[in-house]
Amino acid sequence: MLTTLFHIPTKISLGSASLPLFGWGVFFFIWLFLGVTAFVFTSRQKGYPEAINSLLFPLAISGAVIVWGLPALDDGRGIPVRGYGTMLIAAAVAGTWLSIIRGRSLGIDADSIIALGLEVFLAGIIGARIFFVIEYHEQFFSPDKNLFQSFLAIINIPSGGLVVFGALPTASLAAWLFSRRRNIPITQLADCIAPGLLIGLSLGRLGCFLNGCCYGGPCALPWAMQFPAGSPPWFDQVSRGLIPAPGIDGSTVPTLPIHPTQLYAALDAAILSMLAITFTPFARRNGEVFALVITLHPISRILLEEIRIDEPPALGTPLSISQLMSVAILICAVVFWWWLSTQPKQALQTTCKEH
Repeated sequence: MLTTLFHIPTKISLGSASLPLFGWGVFFFIWLFLGVTAFVFTSRQKGYPEAINSLLFPLAISGAVIVWGLPALDDGRGIPVRGYGTMLIAAAVAGTWLSIIRGRSLGIDADSIIALGLEVFLAGIIGARIFFVIEYHEQFFSPDKNLFQSFLAIINIPSGGLVVFGALPTASLAAWLFSRRRNIPITQLADCIAPGLLIGLSLGRLGCFLNGCCYGGPCALPWAMQFPAGSPPWFDQVSRGLIPAPGIDGSTVPTLPIHPTQLYAALDAAILSMLAITFTPFARRNGEVFALVITLHPISRILLEEIRIDEPPALGTPLSISQLMSVAILICAVVFWWWLSTQPKQALQTTCKEH
C-alpha cells in the first residue's frame, strides 16, 4: 500500500517572493500557450470546425483542472500525487495505446482513438465517482462537513473512490455520441476498444491495491497480505473487533492477513484482455469481441465479490451492489448475443473509411 507517492509544490521561490504554479499561475500560461498552438496547428491542418470539435472540450476540462481543481487538492504540503490517481492515468494511457494499435486494422486513425479515449475516460470517471458517492454518501455528506467541504471531498478522486460499473452508463453514452459524430459503427468501435478498457481496468486495480480499497476478507493462504494502520481494511477490522484499536501510546498493529483481491482483479482483467485479443480473428460479426467481454467480466466479478468484504449486501438480497449489476449486465449480454446472431456475418477487420 502506498497512498501518496510524493507532493508537488504549489509555488516556486524567487528570492524573497514566490510564484504560484497552479490556479492563475505558471501552468495556466503554459496551458494557454500550448492550447493556442495546438488550435492554430489543427486549424491549418484540418480546418476550424475540426479544431473546435476535437480540442474545445479537452482544453476546457484541463484548464478548469489547472485553475480550480488542483489548488483545491493542496493539503498544506503541496498537491499530493496519489498512487491511485497515478495508476488511473497509466490505465488511460495504456488502454488508449492498445486501442490505437487495434484501430489501425479498422482504418480508424490515432487522432480519433485519442479523442475517444479522452472523452470515454472523463465520462467514465464522472460516472464511477457519482456511483461511489451515492453508494457511500455518508462519507461525503456527514454532519461535520459543510457543502464546500463535501464538494472538495467529492472531486478529490486521486485519493480513491470509484465504482467500475458506475462508469458504464456515462462511458457508453460518450462512446455512442462519439460514434455518431465520427460516423463509425458503434459495434466496431466497441470491439476496437474493449481489450484496452480491460487493460485500463487491470492497471486501475493496481491503484486500488496502492490505496488499500476494494479489500478482501481474512485468509491463511501463502500470498495473503497485511495492510498498515490507517488503511481501509485496518479501519474495518478495528470496527469489527478483529484487531485492537490504537493504544494509549498510539501504538498500532497491522491488519490480519487478507486476500489481495485488488491483485486478483488486476490479473483477471489482464487475462480477459488477452483473451479478447486472441478471440478477435475468430469473430464473425462486429460486436462479438465486446459481447465476449461483457459476458465473462461480470462472471469473474461475481466470483471475486465472494471474497471481498468492503461492500455489504444490497436491496435486501445476499448480493452486493456490484454482483447485482453484474447479473444485470449478463442479462444484457444475452440479449446482445441474440441481436448479434440476427446480423449478417462480417470479419472484424473490415476496413472502414478514414475518420
